[in-house]
Amino acid sequence: MSGLDLTTYAENTWCKGCGNFGILSAVNEAVKSLVADGLPLENVVLASGIGCHAKIVDYVNTNTFYSLHGRVPPTITGIKLANRNLKVIGFAGDGDAYGEGLSHLLMSAKRNIDVTMIIHDNRVYGLTTGQFTPTSPLGFLGRSTPRGSMEEPFNPMELMLASGATFVARGYSAKMEHLVELMKRAIEHKGFAFVDVLQPCFTFFNTYKYYNEHVYELEGHDPSNLEAARVKAREWGMGEAEKIPIGVFYQVDKPTFDDKMLRDGMVLAAKTEVPDIGGILKSLV
Repeated sequence: MSGLDLTTYAENTWCKGCGNFGILSAVNEAVKSLVADGLPLENVVLASGIGCHAKIVDYVNTNTFYSLHGRVPPTITGIKLANRNLKVIGFAGDGDAYGEGLSHLLMSAKRNIDVTMIIHDNRVYGLTTGQFTPTSPLGFLGRSTPRGSMEEPFNPMELMLASGATFVARGYSAKMEHLVELMKRAIEHKGFAFVDVLQPCFTFFNTYKYYNEHVYELEGHDPSNLEAARVKAREWGMGEAEKIPIGVFYQVDKPTFDDKMLRDGMVLAAKTEVPDIGGILKSLV
């Protein structure tokens, strides 16, 4: 949107070359575009967890909230249930989302709450200077794995497809135009939207060269086909591969958790009687 400035007074402290800059720029452009299309800026809420990614809420001039490590999904769920008019966007790192917060992420996808989760997936704990995460490749050499990680990495795309997310996508922080459109589609989707963004950590795990050589944009893929989405998800299992697809893997419309829970802004009343706790206790004395 011409003239809309989302920058803040906060000094940006990310390392030079960090993939987070690409994600920040993409989010700014996506929000500006949505506001130009009629979305009130005051209805946009961003929330983050703990880690390098979390600083993004300092750098975007809109409603923002810092949550706890791994607790972004329940935080944005609460925000959405409190005000269904809001477009709520959560940010988390791969350690934040797939380590500490994995159960919250899976349950949010299962419920299909109408929010967006954007994962800054650099495959390393950058803020604590280089430990391995659930998406680090086998053999990863880091501060906590000096002889190489002995664990196979998670495949976030398969996890989300299996958990019931209704929008599953992957982006790359160095492909700006593609990432902006991906984020817009995710934010506009009604239901749980998940975007795993390949985000190189220039300081502790510089994957730019690898991604530039292997990433390709999905073309001719039917995002309504769950089996086709699973095939594409397995094309790169977070290990070494010739090709890494980016784009929308899966998208389907289903009833959302907030639609089921709320009607006209009010919580649906339970159809069970509240027990007389006082009477029960008196009968026991």
